Amino acid sequence: MTGPVDDEDGLPPRAPPRSALILRLWLAGFGIVFNAVAAVLCVRAGLTWLAVLLGVLVVALIVDFGWVVHRKRRGDPG
Repeated sequence: MTGPVDDEDGLPPRAPPRSALILRLWLAGFGIVFNAVAAVLCVRAGLTWLAVLLGVLVVALIVDFGWVVHRKRRGDPG
């Protein structure tokens, strides 16, 4: 067998786990940009009620984004 092998079970070493918080950060960031652009387009199209709904969603995503940043700075591994 060639290459690095783990001594316990004969398999290659495992890759380090990826943080779910980083994925949540990326998704919240994408959601903020996407929904903000959609809200502006809805205002221009005269769909004020939909723009307000999307604006509320943007605010919720900003709060989520801030919370994830807070947890990462605190040192949470997840």
